[in-house]
Amino acid sequence: MKEVYIWTDGACSGNPGPGGYAGIITCDGRGKNVFGAREETTNNRMELLAVIKALELLKVQCKVVLHSDSAYVCNAINNGWLESWQLRGWKTADKKTVLNQDLWEKLLDLLTKYEVHFVKVKGHSDNKLNNECDEMARNAILTMQSRKVDAFDEVEVRKIEQI
Repeated sequence: MKEVYIWTDGACSGNPGPGGYAGIITCDGRGKNVFGAREETTNNRMELLAVIKALELLKVQCKVVLHSDSAYVCNAINNGWLESWQLRGWKTADKKTVLNQDLWEKLLDLLTKYEVHFVKVKGHSDNKLNNECDEMARNAILTMQSRKVDAFDEVEVRKIEQI
């Protein structure tokens, strides 16, 4: 089974405020970048959307190693929070409504299609591809604002350098 490597990041200018997301998907020397922006959103929504948009680009069964600097996303998956929220009817341990349920449900659907291992990386450090995602997410916000649109999504083919 093929192994795919993904790096994702989300950014927000204000929280809430304009936000961007980005993902880098690599496999067998090929890759794609996915990025986009939303006018009024939160950082956590952009972190989730980055993961979703990257996984949506996959076309075949594969193992995925997904790198994210989002404790929100990684802990929800790796620490079983997502399963607990579902069992409690989308309520947190303190009985509050889980935020971003719509995106969590999309992610859950994607996780049934692929074997995904989430790896938490330190943001804004020496992780080259996480830093590239951060830059793409921030640039997506600027692109959206310059185009004077409320949202956009784009994918581009990526030449893979040695990682």
